[in-house]
Amino acid sequence: MNPATLALQDGTILKGRAFGAQTDAVFELVFNTSMTGYQEILTDPSYHGQGVLFTASHIGNVGINTEDYESDVPQVSAVVVRSLSPVVSNWRASSSLSDWLAQHNVPGISGVDTRWLTRRLRDGGTQKAALSTKGTPAETLLAMAREWPGLDGRDMVREVTCEELYHWMDDEGSKWVEPVISNQSSVVSRPWSIVAYDFGIKKNILRHLASYGAHVTVVPADTTAAEALEMKPDGIFLSNGPGDPAGLPYAVEAVRGLIESGVPIFGICLGHQLIGRALGADTHRLKFGHHGGNHPVGHLQTGEVLITSQNHNYCVTVGDLSLNEVEITHKSLNDDSLEGFRLKNKPVLSVQFHPEASPGPHDAHDIFAEFFGMMNEECRMRNAE
Repeated sequence: MNPATLALQDGTILKGRAFGAQTDAVFELVFNTSMTGYQEILTDPSYHGQGVLFTASHIGNVGINTEDYESDVPQVSAVVVRSLSPVVSNWRASSSLSDWLAQHNVPGISGVDTRWLTRRLRDGGTQKAALSTKGTPAETLLAMAREWPGLDGRDMVREVTCEELYHWMDDEGSKWVEPVISNQSSVVSRPWSIVAYDFGIKKNILRHLASYGAHVTVVPADTTAAEALEMKPDGIFLSNGPGDPAGLPYAVEAVRGLIESGVPIFGICLGHQLIGRALGADTHRLKFGHHGGNHPVGHLQTGEVLITSQNHNYCVTVGDLSLNEVEITHKSLNDDSLEGFRLKNKPVLSVQFHPEASPGPHDAHDIFAEFFGMMNEECRMRNAE
């Protein structure tokens, strides 16, 4: 392997071994504490503009396969690992991790002390960084990292959203998500119709929605509320995505109109943050974000603890929400940050974490059932009028 150099904006310089593409990259460096599922993490559009530092010490042993993508290409800007497996040992693998990253022009560095580096990010906060796998001097990389504008206030969603409307016609959950058999009789005799906003949507979210037998229409991020409502959906889904929600005023405006329409809405991650901003709340940057498959979240109404999958650097400021309008449903047990809420007088619910997991635990799968129950109740009320 060729040498690689990683530079952080605080002046930290780390040397290691290069893998993946021979190139330079500038990004925001975050750490992920998941023990499995590196392929799903690397293809999650929420990581667009970021480099991922894996705390699991050995990465790459199962290679890359064509079935476990969360999007069709790697979304990360760089990969940082302690040890890259020299052997791929999985019957589904079609490529090694290094070859796949090289194919998509993503550099990686191995052989660095990821435990030390994780503590540095935890104590000092997320940092801008630059990585070279082609011999660029450390001083140049440091200048690149410091001069890069970062993600705050930027619209990263336009770089990952779909270009035009499409209908989800792929998996209906048979491989990844068990088809749902509801014990609640539907008030409609047809499949549910859902419009899903693509702010960087993960495929496993679409699989979950389809597992309920829904017809899902995926629309670009800049779709207006009027355009979405013209499709006469039973429900609206607002997806995860990358970057700062403050950089998406057009999306906030659309979400505000959707809330006013009374159509049931379910938001995850960035979708949750956009609902918060549409309600007048601010969003703020967390010190080092939440990235991993082992984050405990308290469900306030039941006292239950959910172990969740998370990937976000920004959070809705809970003090900005009106408790006359909003019921807080979930909070992080690590830092008490807001993890979920629902509106008291509108059919709207949202969570900051990822109930579809991938990778991660399945504790929160039932939140999808809440969304479909909310649509069922709204149709029942309309029919009774």
